[in-house]
Amino acid sequence: MIRYQNPSQLALIDFEWPFQTGLDENNRWVKLSHCLPWEKLADSYYQSFKATTGRPPKDARLVIGAVIIKHKLQLSDRETVAQIQENPYLQYFVGLPGYQSAELFAPSLFVEIRKRMGQSVFDGFQQAIVDATEERKSLIERDEKATDSDDEPPSSSVQDGSSVQGELLEDAQQEKKEGKLIIDATVAPQAIRYPTDLSLLNEAREFTEQIIDELYERSEKKGRKPRTYRVKARKAYLAIAKQKRPGIKIRRKGVKQQLQYLRRNLRYIEQLLKHWPEGEPVPLPDWLMRRYWVIPHLYAQQKAMYDSNTKRCDDRIVSISQPHVRPIVRGKQNKPVEFGAKLSVSLTADGIACVDRLSWDAYHEGHDLVAQVERYRERLGYYPEVVYADPAYGSHDNRRYLKKRGIRFAGKPLGRPKKETEENREVLREEKAQRQADYRQRIPIEGKFGQGKNGYGLNYIRAKRADTSVAWINSIFLVMNLAILLQLFFALVKSAIKFGWIGTILSFASRAMPWRFRFGQRFSSIRSFELRFCF
Repeated sequence: MIRYQNPSQLALIDFEWPFQTGLDENNRWVKLSHCLPWEKLADSYYQSFKATTGRPPKDARLVIGAVIIKHKLQLSDRETVAQIQENPYLQYFVGLPGYQSAELFAPSLFVEIRKRMGQSVFDGFQQAIVDATEERKSLIERDEKATDSDDEPPSSSVQDGSSVQGELLEDAQQEKKEGKLIIDATVAPQAIRYPTDLSLLNEAREFTEQIIDELYERSEKKGRKPRTYRVKARKAYLAIAKQKRPGIKIRRKGVKQQLQYLRRNLRYIEQLLKHWPEGEPVPLPDWLMRRYWVIPHLYAQQKAMYDSNTKRCDDRIVSISQPHVRPIVRGKQNKPVEFGAKLSVSLTADGIACVDRLSWDAYHEGHDLVAQVERYRERLGYYPEVVYADPAYGSHDNRRYLKKRGIRFAGKPLGRPKKETEENREVLREEKAQRQADYRQRIPIEGKFGQGKNGYGLNYIRAKRADTSVAWINSIFLVMNLAILLQLFFALVKSAIKFGWIGTILSFASRAMPWRFRFGQRFSSIRSFELRFCF
């Protein structure tokens, strides 16, 4: 049977609006908002502001929540603002007191936010996540032990778990070693076109032609316009670029032609600037002026490589719009060279990933082991029991440092392999099995890189500036860590319901979420708590 529906659109006033009954408390954004340490995140965000001068900034929760929404859903800046404007759950997540139909802020504000949120701000964010994770773990472990010894629920004196844990860490800071540290390095590629010498020179030539047009139109002493031969240069470039596999001689000839066209254009630009009145700003847009600063350096590099017939140079420019990007040789089968920032990342046993170093230049990741182990100690208060890393980290200096502190390095020993005999055959087999097991322990950090690149766009960073790219990369790791924090939070809730120490969780929630309890929205009963937080 066919049921015909009227295709005409209802009036907006006739559209059924079900939200007058209240929002769903089991929504994912509601759950995530409950487990975040908003106060500590706000303290880290406000550290870059001055308390007495300047315009008051946007609320920290609004800004941080918008960044989390953007990277969790992989939205553009404009789409993120539109989604928050249309979705009441997202407005609740960013801390609004009620639904607002107006746009919260302009999408261009995201650029200023990324400029302001430097590496130090994200270090504070990661430390807040680590502290919240450790506090939740300590509550679960301590109360499970107390429940085993006594069936009664813990008293209210248990609520200050962070101070008890801090005293224990201070007493055993030098001797205590706990957990494992997994370290590795990766590259976060930028969203740029794959660079070739011919394409870069052609792009630089087109920019210089725009500069010549702008300067000539605004010049007071207009004579004959300089010839740029742009039509011939374009045809010469396309004749090579359209070929599927041009030979070496053909590519070299094309590079020579583009170098000659670019040299002529740069000379014309210098002549036009000589006639410009001294002290007056050059009448070029900012974006075009920044490219003009880069093009002479690009020309010098390409000219030097052409004259010496080589394919490398120091600080090689691979993008005119993003001159800070460098080629990073990775040696992968499908991607031998990547263009972006190189990251040294450490992963704890709980799955919390932290960016310990971010550099636009290539470097040897093995030199970061000492700094990463010390950062682990700063975050958690103790050294790890074992460090899992690939053979690039197993240098003599690193092994000596770890041995001095009693930390085991899970890697193949240096030197020639031992000769197998009847006496040591079983020992060698056990050592080989241990190395294979240690190698499998590195799988989580490779999975973390895959999660970031396939799920959150870590392999396609769309920020243009170096500082905004740093904020973009750190925001992705922040969102991935929030998933771990969410799992621990609900593991804590399930343990509370199982062992019956709901009062401890309420006291913890009052410290983690003071913004809820200030408005008197307390949990009325254990049952309401279960309905609010359980899956």
